[in-house]
Amino acid sequence: QINFVACQLFALLAAFWFRIYLGPSHASSAVRHAFATLFGIYFAVFCFGWYSIHLFVLVMMNYGIMNMASIPNIHRYSFVVAMGYLTLCHISRIYIFHYGILTTDFSGPLMIITQKITTLACQLHDGIGRQAEELTAEQNRLAVKTRPSLLEYLSYLLNFMSVIAGPCSNYKDYVAFIEGRHVHMKLLEVNWKQKGYDRLPDPSPTVAVMYKLCITLVSLILFLTLTKNFPMAYIVDNEFLDKTPFLSRLGYLYVVTQAAKPKYYFAWTLADAVNNAAGYGFSGVDERGAFRWDLLSNLNIWNIETATSFKMYIENWNIQTAAWLKRVCYDRAPWYPTALTFILSALWHGIYPGYYFTFLTGILITLAARAIRNNCRHYFLSSVPLKIAYDIVTWVVTQLAVCYTVAPFVMLAVEPTIKFYK
Repeated sequence: QINFVACQLFALLAAFWFRIYLGPSHASSAVRHAFATLFGIYFAVFCFGWYSIHLFVLVMMNYGIMNMASIPNIHRYSFVVAMGYLTLCHISRIYIFHYGILTTDFSGPLMIITQKITTLACQLHDGIGRQAEELTAEQNRLAVKTRPSLLEYLSYLLNFMSVIAGPCSNYKDYVAFIEGRHVHMKLLEVNWKQKGYDRLPDPSPTVAVMYKLCITLVSLILFLTLTKNFPMAYIVDNEFLDKTPFLSRLGYLYVVTQAAKPKYYFAWTLADAVNNAAGYGFSGVDERGAFRWDLLSNLNIWNIETATSFKMYIENWNIQTAAWLKRVCYDRAPWYPTALTFILSALWHGIYPGYYFTFLTGILITLAARAIRNNCRHYFLSSVPLKIAYDIVTWVVTQLAVCYTVAPFVMLAVEPTIKFYK
Protein backbone atom coordinates (compact mmCIF):
# COMPACT_ATOMS: atom_id res chain seq x y z
CA GLN A 1 0.00 0.00 0.00
CA ILE A 2 2.89 2.35 0.77
CA ASN A 3 4.50 1.52 -2.58
CA PHE A 4 1.17 2.14 -4.31
CA VAL A 5 0.69 5.60 -2.75
CA ALA A 6 4.35 6.53 -3.30
CA CYS A 7 4.19 5.51 -6.97
CA GLN A 8 0.94 7.37 -7.58
CA LEU A 9 2.23 10.55 -5.93
CA PHE A 10 5.45 10.35 -7.94
CA ALA A 11 3.35 9.66 -11.06
CA LEU A 12 1.36 12.82 -10.29
CA LEU A 13 4.54 14.90 -10.24
CA ALA A 14 5.83 13.16 -13.37
CA ALA A 15 2.49 13.82 -15.08
CA PHE A 16 2.75 17.57 -14.48
CA TRP A 17 6.32 17.50 -15.81
CA PHE A 18 5.23 15.41 -18.78
CA ARG A 19 2.52 17.92 -19.74
CA ILE A 20 4.74 20.99 -19.33
CA TYR A 21 8.08 19.82 -20.72
CA LEU A 22 7.12 16.93 -23.00
CA GLY A 23 3.89 18.36 -24.37
CA PRO A 24 3.04 17.80 -28.04
CA SER A 25 4.59 21.17 -28.94
CA HIS A 26 7.90 20.27 -27.24
CA ALA A 27 8.39 16.59 -28.08
CA SER A 28 7.53 14.14 -30.83
CA SER A 29 4.94 11.42 -30.41
CA ALA A 30 7.71 8.79 -30.32
CA VAL A 31 9.45 10.55 -27.43
CA ARG A 32 6.18 10.90 -25.50
CA HIS A 33 5.35 7.22 -26.10
CA ALA A 34 8.85 6.13 -25.01
CA PHE A 35 8.86 8.26 -21.84
CA ALA A 36 5.39 7.09 -20.79
CA THR A 37 6.37 3.44 -21.40
CA LEU A 38 9.74 3.49 -19.63
CA PHE A 39 8.35 5.25 -16.56
CA GLY A 40 5.41 2.84 -16.50
CA ILE A 41 7.75 -0.17 -16.57
CA TYR A 42 9.84 1.37 -13.78
CA PHE A 43 6.76 1.93 -11.61
CA ALA A 44 5.58 -1.64 -12.18
CA VAL A 45 8.95 -3.10 -11.19
CA PHE A 46 9.25 -0.78 -8.18
CA CYS A 47 5.79 -1.72 -6.90
CA PHE A 48 5.70 -5.44 -7.67
CA GLY A 49 9.30 -6.55 -8.08
CA TRP A 50 9.71 -9.87 -9.90
CA TYR A 51 5.93 -10.34 -9.98
CA SER A 52 5.77 -7.55 -12.57
CA ILE A 53 7.04 -10.15 -15.05
CA HIS A 54 3.43 -11.35 -15.29
CA LEU A 55 2.43 -7.98 -16.75
CA PHE A 56 5.17 -8.08 -19.36
CA VAL A 57 4.52 -11.72 -20.31
CA LEU A 58 0.82 -11.04 -20.90
CA VAL A 59 1.56 -7.89 -22.89
CA MET A 60 4.05 -9.60 -25.20
CA MET A 61 1.92 -12.73 -25.70
CA ASN A 62 -0.98 -10.61 -26.85
CA TYR A 63 1.24 -8.46 -29.05
CA GLY A 64 2.14 -11.69 -30.87
CA ILE A 65 -1.54 -12.59 -31.17
CA MET A 66 -2.40 -9.13 -32.47
CA ASN A 67 0.18 -9.45 -35.27
CA MET A 68 -0.28 -13.12 -36.17
CA ALA A 69 -3.96 -13.89 -35.62
CA SER A 70 -6.51 -13.45 -38.38
CA ILE A 71 -8.65 -10.34 -38.04
CA PRO A 72 -11.96 -12.30 -37.76
CA ASN A 73 -10.56 -14.10 -34.70
CA ILE A 74 -8.18 -11.55 -33.18
CA HIS A 75 -10.65 -10.43 -30.51
CA ARG A 76 -11.53 -14.01 -29.56
CA TYR A 77 -7.91 -15.19 -29.22
CA SER A 78 -6.90 -12.04 -27.31
CA PHE A 79 -9.86 -12.40 -24.97
CA VAL A 80 -9.23 -16.08 -24.22
CA VAL A 81 -5.49 -15.63 -23.63
CA ALA A 82 -5.80 -12.45 -21.55
CA MET A 83 -8.67 -13.68 -19.39
CA GLY A 84 -7.11 -17.15 -19.13
CA TYR A 85 -3.76 -15.78 -17.94
CA LEU A 86 -5.49 -13.43 -15.50
CA THR A 87 -7.53 -16.31 -14.08
CA LEU A 88 -4.43 -18.48 -13.65
CA CYS A 89 -2.76 -15.65 -11.77
CA HIS A 90 -5.84 -15.26 -9.56
CA ILE A 91 -5.68 -18.99 -8.77
CA SER A 92 -1.93 -18.97 -8.12
CA ARG A 93 -2.16 -16.03 -5.71
CA ILE A 94 -4.76 -17.82 -3.61
CA TYR A 95 -3.95 -21.52 -3.76
CA ILE A 96 -0.24 -21.59 -4.53
CA PHE A 97 1.01 -18.45 -2.77
CA HIS A 98 -1.72 -18.62 -0.09
CA TYR A 99 -2.97 -15.13 -0.83
CA GLY A 100 -1.47 -12.66 1.58
CA ILE A 101 2.13 -13.96 1.46
CA LEU A 102 2.88 -11.52 -1.33
CA THR A 103 4.07 -8.12 -0.20
CA THR A 104 2.10 -6.57 -3.04
CA ASP A 105 -0.87 -7.66 -5.08
CA PHE A 106 -0.02 -7.55 -8.79
CA SER A 107 -3.51 -8.59 -9.88
CA GLY A 108 -4.80 -5.00 -10.03
CA PRO A 109 -2.47 -3.86 -12.85
CA LEU A 110 -2.97 -7.22 -14.57
CA MET A 111 -6.73 -6.66 -14.52
CA ILE A 112 -6.31 -3.20 -16.08
CA ILE A 113 -3.99 -4.56 -18.78
CA THR A 114 -6.51 -7.32 -19.52
CA GLN A 115 -9.16 -4.67 -20.06
CA LYS A 116 -6.90 -2.72 -22.42
CA ILE A 117 -5.81 -5.80 -24.40
CA THR A 118 -9.37 -6.95 -25.00
CA THR A 119 -10.59 -3.40 -25.70
CA LEU A 120 -7.94 -2.86 -28.37
CA ALA A 121 -8.52 -6.31 -29.90
CA CYS A 122 -12.28 -5.69 -30.23
CA GLN A 123 -11.76 -2.20 -31.66
CA LEU A 124 -9.15 -3.52 -34.10
CA HIS A 125 -11.60 -6.22 -35.17
CA ASP A 126 -14.28 -3.54 -35.66
CA GLY A 127 -11.95 -1.32 -37.70
CA ILE A 128 -10.49 -3.94 -40.05
CA GLY A 129 -12.76 -6.97 -39.94
CA ARG A 130 -16.26 -5.45 -40.06
CA GLN A 131 -18.18 -3.12 -42.34
CA ALA A 132 -19.13 0.33 -41.04
CA GLU A 133 -22.85 -0.43 -41.37
CA GLU A 134 -22.45 -3.42 -39.01
CA LEU A 135 -21.19 -1.20 -36.20
CA THR A 136 -22.97 0.96 -33.68
CA ALA A 137 -22.16 4.68 -33.68
CA GLU A 138 -19.82 4.23 -30.72
CA GLN A 139 -18.08 1.18 -32.24
CA ASN A 140 -17.59 3.11 -35.48
CA ARG A 141 -16.10 6.10 -33.63
CA LEU A 142 -13.66 3.94 -31.65
CA ALA A 143 -12.74 1.46 -34.41
CA VAL A 144 -8.98 1.10 -35.00
CA LYS A 145 -8.07 0.87 -38.68
CA THR A 146 -4.42 -0.21 -38.46
CA ARG A 147 -2.40 -2.42 -36.11
CA PRO A 148 -0.35 -0.31 -33.67
CA SER A 149 3.44 -0.40 -33.66
CA LEU A 150 5.25 -2.08 -30.77
CA LEU A 151 6.01 1.29 -29.15
CA GLU A 152 2.40 2.46 -29.45
CA TYR A 153 1.17 -0.85 -28.07
CA LEU A 154 3.52 -0.81 -25.08
CA SER A 155 2.74 2.82 -24.36
CA TYR A 156 -1.00 2.20 -24.39
CA LEU A 157 -0.75 -0.80 -22.05
CA LEU A 158 2.11 0.22 -19.74
CA ASN A 159 2.11 4.03 -19.58
CA PHE A 160 2.96 5.44 -16.16
CA MET A 161 -0.37 7.28 -15.80
CA SER A 162 -2.43 4.11 -15.66
CA VAL A 163 -0.18 1.08 -15.15
CA ILE A 164 -0.71 0.98 -11.37
CA ALA A 165 -4.40 1.84 -10.92
CA GLY A 166 -5.86 2.44 -14.36
CA PRO A 167 -8.27 3.38 -15.59
CA CYS A 168 -8.78 1.60 -18.89
CA SER A 169 -9.20 4.00 -21.80
CA ASN A 170 -9.83 3.62 -25.51
CA TYR A 171 -6.82 3.23 -27.79
CA LYS A 172 -7.84 6.04 -30.17
CA ASP A 173 -8.33 8.47 -27.28
CA TYR A 174 -4.90 7.60 -25.88
CA VAL A 175 -3.11 8.00 -29.21
CA ALA A 176 -4.91 11.31 -29.82
CA PHE A 177 -3.62 12.46 -26.41
CA ILE A 178 -0.03 11.45 -27.17
CA GLU A 179 -0.18 13.12 -30.61
CA GLY A 180 -1.67 16.33 -29.22
CA ARG A 181 -5.11 16.00 -30.86
CA HIS A 182 -7.01 14.95 -27.74
CA VAL A 183 -8.13 18.36 -26.44
CA HIS A 184 -8.33 19.97 -29.88
CA MET A 185 -10.83 17.37 -31.14
CA LYS A 186 -13.17 18.05 -28.21
CA LEU A 187 -12.90 21.83 -28.57
CA LEU A 188 -13.90 21.67 -32.24
CA GLU A 189 -17.31 20.36 -31.16
CA VAL A 190 -18.14 23.85 -29.81
CA ASN A 191 -18.77 27.05 -31.82
CA TRP A 192 -16.36 29.34 -29.98
CA LYS A 193 -17.01 32.38 -32.17
CA GLN A 194 -20.56 32.54 -30.82
CA LYS A 195 -19.05 32.62 -27.33
CA GLY A 196 -16.84 35.61 -28.21
CA TYR A 197 -13.56 33.75 -28.78
CA ASP A 198 -11.40 34.58 -31.80
CA ARG A 199 -9.41 31.36 -31.36
CA LEU A 200 -9.68 28.04 -29.54
CA PRO A 201 -9.11 28.25 -25.77
CA ASP A 202 -6.39 26.29 -24.02
CA PRO A 203 -8.04 24.35 -21.16
CA SER A 204 -5.86 23.70 -18.13
CA PRO A 205 -6.45 20.65 -15.94
CA THR A 206 -4.99 22.29 -12.83
CA VAL A 207 -8.31 23.18 -11.19
CA ALA A 208 -9.74 19.72 -11.91
CA VAL A 209 -6.61 18.06 -10.50
CA MET A 210 -6.71 20.16 -7.32
CA TYR A 211 -10.39 19.37 -6.82
CA LYS A 212 -9.75 15.64 -7.24
CA LEU A 213 -6.80 15.76 -4.86
CA CYS A 214 -9.10 17.30 -2.24
CA ILE A 215 -11.51 14.39 -2.71
CA THR A 216 -8.55 12.02 -2.43
CA LEU A 217 -7.47 13.60 0.86
CA VAL A 218 -10.96 13.42 2.35
CA SER A 219 -11.26 9.79 1.21
CA LEU A 220 -7.94 8.96 2.84
CA ILE A 221 -9.05 10.52 6.13
CA LEU A 222 -12.34 8.59 6.01
CA PHE A 223 -10.47 5.38 5.23
CA LEU A 224 -8.13 5.84 8.19
CA THR A 225 -10.96 6.72 10.59
CA LEU A 226 -14.05 4.82 9.44
CA THR A 227 -12.95 1.76 7.52
CA LYS A 228 -10.84 0.33 10.33
CA ASN A 229 -13.55 0.94 12.93
CA PHE A 230 -16.47 -0.57 11.03
CA PRO A 231 -15.36 -3.97 9.69
CA MET A 232 -17.76 -5.89 7.47
CA ALA A 233 -17.00 -9.09 9.43
CA TYR A 234 -18.91 -7.76 12.44
CA ILE A 235 -22.27 -8.21 10.69
CA VAL A 236 -21.87 -12.00 10.93
CA ASP A 237 -20.59 -11.99 14.50
CA ASN A 238 -22.72 -14.34 16.63
CA GLU A 239 -23.16 -11.89 19.50
CA PHE A 240 -24.16 -9.12 17.07
CA LEU A 241 -26.72 -11.36 15.37
CA ASP A 242 -28.19 -12.60 18.64
CA LYS A 243 -28.56 -9.26 20.43
CA THR A 244 -29.20 -6.74 17.64
CA PRO A 245 -32.73 -6.07 16.29
CA PHE A 246 -33.33 -6.59 12.59
CA LEU A 247 -33.68 -2.89 11.70
CA SER A 248 -30.51 -2.06 13.62
CA ARG A 249 -28.69 -4.75 11.66
CA LEU A 250 -29.89 -3.18 8.41
CA GLY A 251 -28.64 0.20 9.61
CA TYR A 252 -25.25 -1.21 10.54
CA LEU A 253 -25.03 -2.98 7.19
CA TYR A 254 -25.47 0.39 5.48
CA VAL A 255 -22.80 1.96 7.73
CA VAL A 256 -20.17 -0.74 7.11
CA THR A 257 -20.85 -0.63 3.38
CA GLN A 258 -20.30 3.12 3.42
CA ALA A 259 -17.11 2.61 5.43
CA ALA A 260 -15.78 0.21 2.77
CA LYS A 261 -16.03 2.80 -0.03
CA PRO A 262 -13.33 5.41 0.82
CA LYS A 263 -10.42 3.21 -0.30
CA TYR A 264 -12.00 2.94 -3.76
CA TYR A 265 -12.78 6.66 -3.83
CA PHE A 266 -9.15 7.33 -2.91
CA ALA A 267 -7.50 5.04 -5.45
CA TRP A 268 -9.75 5.85 -8.41
CA THR A 269 -9.84 9.61 -7.87
CA LEU A 270 -6.06 9.79 -7.46
CA ALA A 271 -5.61 7.77 -10.66
CA ASP A 272 -7.97 10.17 -12.47
CA ALA A 273 -5.97 13.15 -11.15
CA VAL A 274 -2.70 11.63 -12.42
CA ASN A 275 -4.08 11.30 -15.94
CA ASN A 276 -5.55 14.80 -15.86
CA ALA A 277 -2.24 16.25 -14.65
CA ALA A 278 -0.62 14.80 -17.78
CA GLY A 279 -3.28 16.50 -19.91
CA TYR A 280 -5.33 13.37 -20.55
CA GLY A 281 -9.03 13.09 -19.75
CA PHE A 282 -10.56 16.22 -21.31
CA SER A 283 -14.14 15.45 -22.32
CA GLY A 284 -15.42 18.79 -23.65
CA VAL A 285 -17.54 21.63 -22.34
CA ASP A 286 -20.65 21.34 -20.16
CA GLU A 287 -23.91 23.28 -20.58
CA ARG A 288 -22.54 26.14 -18.45
CA GLY A 289 -19.46 26.50 -20.64
CA ALA A 290 -17.07 24.99 -18.06
CA PHE A 291 -14.30 22.65 -19.18
CA ARG A 292 -14.84 19.02 -18.19
CA TRP A 293 -12.04 16.63 -17.26
CA ASP A 294 -14.07 13.47 -16.62
CA LEU A 295 -13.37 11.34 -19.69
CA LEU A 296 -11.48 8.84 -17.51
CA SER A 297 -13.36 9.33 -14.24
CA ASN A 298 -14.17 6.04 -12.58
CA LEU A 299 -16.96 7.19 -10.30
CA ASN A 300 -19.49 9.93 -9.64
CA ILE A 301 -19.77 10.10 -5.87
CA TRP A 302 -22.88 12.29 -5.77
CA ASN A 303 -24.79 10.02 -8.15
CA ILE A 304 -23.69 6.95 -6.20
CA GLU A 305 -24.82 8.27 -2.84
CA THR A 306 -28.14 9.61 -4.19
CA ALA A 307 -28.96 6.76 -6.59
CA THR A 308 -32.64 5.85 -6.71
CA SER A 309 -32.17 2.78 -8.88
CA PHE A 310 -29.75 -0.14 -9.01
CA LYS A 311 -28.95 0.77 -12.62
CA MET A 312 -28.05 4.35 -11.69
CA TYR A 313 -25.79 3.08 -8.91
CA ILE A 314 -23.76 0.64 -11.01
CA GLU A 315 -23.53 3.13 -13.91
CA ASN A 316 -21.69 5.55 -11.62
CA TRP A 317 -19.50 3.01 -9.82
CA ASN A 318 -16.29 1.83 -11.52
CA ILE A 319 -17.45 3.61 -14.67
CA GLN A 320 -14.56 2.60 -16.93
CA THR A 321 -14.92 -1.08 -16.03
CA ALA A 322 -18.65 -0.87 -16.75
CA ALA A 323 -17.80 0.70 -20.13
CA TRP A 324 -15.32 -2.11 -20.82
CA LEU A 325 -17.89 -4.78 -19.95
CA LYS A 326 -20.39 -3.12 -22.27
CA ARG A 327 -17.97 -2.87 -25.20
CA VAL A 328 -16.43 -6.33 -25.04
CA CYS A 329 -19.38 -8.36 -23.72
CA TYR A 330 -22.82 -6.76 -23.48
CA ASP A 331 -22.79 -5.25 -26.99
CA ARG A 332 -21.37 -8.45 -28.52
CA ALA A 333 -23.11 -11.23 -26.60
CA PRO A 334 -25.41 -13.26 -28.89
CA TRP A 335 -27.77 -14.11 -26.02
CA TYR A 336 -28.38 -13.30 -22.32
CA PRO A 337 -26.16 -10.19 -22.39
CA THR A 338 -27.00 -9.12 -18.83
CA ALA A 339 -26.17 -12.52 -17.30
CA LEU A 340 -22.99 -12.96 -19.36
CA THR A 341 -21.80 -9.48 -18.45
CA PHE A 342 -22.20 -10.09 -14.71
CA ILE A 343 -20.44 -13.47 -15.03
CA LEU A 344 -17.54 -11.88 -16.92
CA SER A 345 -17.31 -9.19 -14.25
CA ALA A 346 -17.06 -11.84 -11.53
CA LEU A 347 -14.42 -13.83 -13.46
CA TRP A 348 -12.39 -10.67 -14.11
CA HIS A 349 -12.41 -9.75 -10.41
CA GLY A 350 -11.12 -13.16 -9.31
CA ILE A 351 -12.15 -16.59 -8.09
CA TYR A 352 -13.28 -15.87 -4.54
CA PRO A 353 -16.77 -17.33 -3.99
CA GLY A 354 -17.98 -14.00 -2.61
CA TYR A 355 -17.49 -12.36 -6.01
CA TYR A 356 -19.84 -14.88 -7.63
CA PHE A 357 -22.46 -14.49 -4.91
CA THR A 358 -22.35 -10.74 -5.52
CA PHE A 359 -22.57 -10.76 -9.29
CA LEU A 360 -25.13 -13.55 -9.55
CA THR A 361 -27.25 -11.68 -7.02
CA GLY A 362 -26.68 -8.56 -9.10
CA ILE A 363 -28.32 -10.24 -12.10
CA LEU A 364 -31.50 -10.89 -10.14
CA ILE A 365 -31.53 -7.44 -8.54
CA THR A 366 -31.02 -5.75 -11.92
CA LEU A 367 -33.83 -7.67 -13.61
CA ALA A 368 -36.19 -7.15 -10.66
CA ALA A 369 -35.43 -3.43 -10.40
CA ARG A 370 -35.95 -3.00 -14.14
CA ALA A 371 -39.31 -4.77 -14.03
CA ILE A 372 -40.56 -2.78 -11.02
CA ARG A 373 -39.45 0.53 -12.49
CA ASN A 374 -41.06 -0.15 -15.87
CA ASN A 375 -44.35 -1.24 -14.32
CA CYS A 376 -44.71 1.11 -11.33
CA ARG A 377 -42.80 4.35 -11.82
CA HIS A 378 -45.36 6.05 -14.10
CA TYR A 379 -47.98 5.90 -11.34
CA PHE A 380 -45.91 8.30 -9.22
CA LEU A 381 -45.19 11.00 -11.79
CA SER A 382 -48.59 12.73 -11.65
CA SER A 383 -47.70 15.04 -8.75
CA VAL A 384 -44.63 16.44 -7.01
CA PRO A 385 -45.39 14.92 -3.56
CA LEU A 386 -45.86 11.47 -5.10
CA LYS A 387 -42.61 11.81 -7.04
CA ILE A 388 -40.72 12.87 -3.90
CA ALA A 389 -42.17 9.96 -1.94
CA TYR A 390 -41.24 7.59 -4.76
CA ASP A 391 -37.66 8.94 -4.85
CA ILE A 392 -37.24 8.56 -1.08
CA VAL A 393 -38.53 4.99 -1.04
CA THR A 394 -36.47 3.96 -4.08
CA TRP A 395 -33.35 5.57 -2.58
CA VAL A 396 -33.72 3.54 0.62
CA VAL A 397 -34.48 0.33 -1.27
CA THR A 398 -31.59 0.89 -3.72
CA GLN A 399 -29.03 1.56 -0.99
CA LEU A 400 -30.10 -1.51 1.00
CA ALA A 401 -30.18 -3.66 -2.14
CA VAL A 402 -26.63 -2.59 -2.93
CA CYS A 403 -25.51 -3.34 0.64
CA TYR A 404 -27.12 -6.79 0.46
CA THR A 405 -25.52 -7.46 -2.92
CA VAL A 406 -21.96 -6.33 -2.20
CA ALA A 407 -21.52 -7.77 1.33
CA PRO A 408 -20.28 -11.16 -0.04
CA PHE A 409 -17.83 -9.26 -2.29
CA VAL A 410 -16.15 -7.88 0.82
CA MET A 411 -16.41 -11.06 2.94
CA LEU A 412 -15.09 -13.26 0.08
CA ALA A 413 -15.66 -16.69 1.63
CA VAL A 414 -18.68 -19.01 1.46
CA GLU A 415 -19.29 -19.54 5.19
CA PRO A 416 -19.71 -15.87 6.25
CA THR A 417 -21.75 -15.21 3.11
CA ILE A 418 -24.27 -17.97 3.89
CA LYS A 419 -24.38 -16.81 7.49
CA PHE A 420 -25.07 -13.27 6.31
CA TYR A 421 -27.89 -14.42 4.01
CA LYS A 422 -29.52 -16.37 6.84
